[in-house]
Amino acid sequence: MGALSISHVLAVAAVVTLLFGGRGRISGVMGDAAKGLRAFREGLKDEAPRDT
Repeated sequence: MGALSISHVLAVAAVVTLLFGGRGRISGVMGDAAKGLRAFREGLKDEAPRDT
């Protein structure tokens, strides 16, 4: 029960390949999310302080 079989290892390898492999869909989405966060932070820096 505690040991990993070859099917478990192959399943984990497939998931890791999908998540971190090449220019996969998930890595592309994460790159787009990072660009969006960078743009948001730059927008906050450019915003002038408001008088309240």
